Formats: sequence, C-alpha cells, structure tokens
Amino acid sequence: MRPQPPPERAAVGEAEREKPHHDGHRDRLRDRFAQAGEAALADYELLELVLFRTIPRRDVKPLAKTLLARFGSLSQVLNAPPHLLAEVDGMGRSTALDFRILTALQQRTLRQEFRGRDLLSSWAALLDYCRAAMAHETREQFRILFLDKKNALIADEVQQTGTIDHTPVYPREVVRRALELSATALILVHNHPSGDPAPSRADIDMTKTIAATAKPLGIALHDHLIIGRSGHTSFKAAGLL
Repeated sequence: MRPQPPPERAAVGEAEREKPHHDGHRDRLRDRFAQAGEAALADYELLELVLFRTIPRRDVKPLAKTLLARFGSLSQVLNAPPHLLAEVDGMGRSTALDFRILTALQQRTLRQEFRGRDLLSSWAALLDYCRAAMAHETREQFRILFLDKKNALIADEVQQTGTIDHTPVYPREVVRRALELSATALILVHNHPSGDPAPSRADIDMTKTIAATAKPLGIALHDHLIIGRSGHTSFKAAGLL
C-alpha cells in the first residue's frame, strides 16, 4: 500500500496542480519589465501586459500574437477600430476600451508637451502628437492649430471629418474661427488614410486659398502638415507654402 502524504502537503500539491500554468508567466513578465524596462520585452509581451488587466484568468499570449499578426504593429493594434477588434476571437468590449484609454493618454501627454510653448520650436513634439492623433484614423480629418502672437497654442480643433479620401474645407470658416479665438497664426493638419502623405492638387489649392484669405487679416499660415502611416509632408519644407 502506497503511503499517503500528510494532509497539508496534499493540499499544497493539489493547489499547485490547479494553478494555471500562465500565472507564473505573468509574474515573470511583470518582473522582467520592472527590472529591465520595455526594451527587454518583445512587442507581443508588452501587449500581454496590457491584456493582463482585463483578461485575468486566461493565457493571453496567443491573443497578443494574433492581434499583432492581424493589424501589423503595436500602434495599429491600439488604434484599431472597435468593430475590427471585435472580429478577433477573445477580444471583449472592456479590452477594446482599455486600448482606447491608452491611446487617449498618449495623445493628451504628447499634446501637453507643447502647451504654453512656442510651437515652432517644439516641432518634433508636434509631429509626434499629430501622428498619434491622426495617422491611424480611417477617415480624413481636417485639424487646425490656432496660435497666439508668441506661437503658443490657443486651441486644437478638428474642423471637419470626411470620407476615406476627402474632407470638405471652407476657407472662410477657418478664418472666421481664427478671428473668434484672436489667433494670429495657424497650422493646418490633415491625414491621408491611404497612408501616403503626398499632397493632392486639391490640397495645394485649398492651402493657398486659406493663406490668401488669412493674410490681409493679419493671420499667418505657418504650415500645412499631411499625416500618413508612412510619414508626413510639410508644405513649408516642400516649398508649397
């Protein structure tokens, strides 16, 4: 007859058998991040750390890898539309909401990097913010940054949202809003959902019309940025303004 282990040892052994194998993985991943930072983790492992928060009792490594394979990058996963995230088996509404919260935090943090500062001397921070806010939008947005005489940000407003390849822009409305805010300068920003930031003929003509309408009223147009997933175009740098 095989000897039986003491009751307390038997209880511990049973608990270890029932404990999900991924519990130890979660602890090890958190410890590695705490000790070595994000550089020590692969993209899917960073995504796992986010998924741990809303999926507490499941191995989320397969889901993290599936999301990256489906959308292509961490940035595209976190910015994916909720209806597309819902198509991935294992994704729930609360997890999709967590992704939206993360992107909102990122955008607000980046925007605060240049608040109260000369925007023209904070150009890298401005580009980071515009990319985070617009590069992954599935429809065109036309955004205006209204500046004061010290080139500090007065307001950041999305004036229009259009289709996948067109946004209606009304130069008189742009200038009227600038006058309401007592802005003395503008930076125009819009995205190309196709990913290609090259300006169209319509983009160029619209920009020239806004510049010509604003100038007699003492409002300068500093630049027009087109944001795409593959990069950006500055009208000023390209000699189009």
